[in-house]
Amino acid sequence: MFWKIVGALIVIWLAFTVLGFVVKGLFWLAVIGGVLFVGTAAYGAIKGKNDPKRLRS
Repeated sequence: MFWKIVGALIVIWLAFTVLGFVVKGLFWLAVIGGVLFVGTAAYGAIKGKNDPKRLRS
């Protein structure tokens, strides 16, 4: 019985370790994606001011 509890705790610990690694990786991917999106939007807003083909709103 003792070893079942220890085994279950090890499995839970490993699951949290993997989950934490995945969440940390996805967080930094989201940060990089957000920075690239804002940079692209700013570049398009600055570069496209004198473009006669752009949509008027």
